[in-house]
Amino acid sequence: MNLRAEVAGCLVFAALLAGPAAAQPAGANYDEAKVPNYLLPGLLKLKNGEPVKDAATWNRRRRQEVLALFQEHVYGRSPGRPRHMRFELTSLEKQALGGKAVRKEVTVRFSDKPDAPAMHLLIYLPAGAARPVPVFLGLNFGGNHAVNADPGIRLGEVWTRGEAGKPGVKRPATVESRGSASGRWQVEKVLEKGYGLATGYYCDIEPDFDGGLPYSVRSLFLRAGRKAPEADEWGAIGAWAWGLSRALDYLETDRDVDAGKVAVMGHSRLGKTALWAAAQDTRFAMVISNDSGEGGAALSRRRFGETIRDLNTRFPHWFCLNYRKYNDREDEAPFDQHMLIALAAPRPVYVASAQEDLWADPRGEFLAAVNAGPVFELLGKQGLGTDQMPPVHQPIMNSVGYHIRAGKHDVTAYDWDQFLAFADKHLKGR
Repeated sequence: MNLRAEVAGCLVFAALLAGPAAAQPAGANYDEAKVPNYLLPGLLKLKNGEPVKDAATWNRRRRQEVLALFQEHVYGRSPGRPRHMRFELTSLEKQALGGKAVRKEVTVRFSDKPDAPAMHLLIYLPAGAARPVPVFLGLNFGGNHAVNADPGIRLGEVWTRGEAGKPGVKRPATVESRGSASGRWQVEKVLEKGYGLATGYYCDIEPDFDGGLPYSVRSLFLRAGRKAPEADEWGAIGAWAWGLSRALDYLETDRDVDAGKVAVMGHSRLGKTALWAAAQDTRFAMVISNDSGEGGAALSRRRFGETIRDLNTRFPHWFCLNYRKYNDREDEAPFDQHMLIALAAPRPVYVASAQEDLWADPRGEFLAAVNAGPVFELLGKQGLGTDQMPPVHQPIMNSVGYHIRAGKHDVTAYDWDQFLAFADKHLKGR
């Protein structure tokens, strides 16, 4: 399909870009009239040129081809479940949040080495709800204690931003930072709707700076004699996505959780992470991308806002080294992000944008969702059902969902209202 640009009507290190965006970075294209003509790679055509005409061909052959493209060129190849992984329930409170919730804290140990990275999960389940319950799972930027002001949440350690050219530093979280990101998680609202919430601190898996590899789960899987992954092996986003699958491994063991109804959700770089986690791990029943932009839900070929070069320059640790081949060469890539969204099919996918978040290219996110639609339709589901971008605050909730809201780069109560409505439609009664 030839798409012509439509003229459109803590101290925590992660806060650098994870927080609400101020002005969009200068020097990028924010003019729809300057978006070039582009041709998206075909989704329903095999590598040998044969058309994909049925679900069986997609599931058995084409899906694997598309997944391999992202493994080789974008996020890198990741290992499977580690042999020595184990789970430790470290706290249980049956009357949390004034009796509204059961709170659990679980440590996921990825290795039997005592000094190896470990992920600490915070889990809230609605008190009094029939068990098991569906759950939203996502990584957080500021530490579990920032998700809610609940004084019972363990105060862990967080990574602070290092000086220019230097790595970050790990420090104890402060009491004052409790609940500092509660607006992004809306715990009480989630519980009231009958869902659980599970989250872990993304820097437990890999701290978010170039040079964080020695502190990352990736260090556990380096091949003998190597000090860095190979060009087609996982970057930090691959590691964070891998961590989400390990969290799901735990949730499958928790009798209070309906592990067949886990929605993986992420914002910004963790929205990219959620999409990649769901692409690889079909156990996730639903995926939500919030303001994930370039390298997430937005089409790269539009060259609007953030670009592949921007990602590889500003965050060289996020993607595999092969991704750098496509700096300023987006049209040569055998992939684009509509293909990533399509890898979730037939599971429901929700893409959320913000009107002022031009750096993340809201229209590019919408168009990627549009162009993933043929795969959903092939599998008997409904895509967005329109190629006309909806007005602000008018969500679409087919098997592919989308909304654009007023405001900046953030996760808001409005966003959660839509995520919950989408889950009620596609997940709860499934």
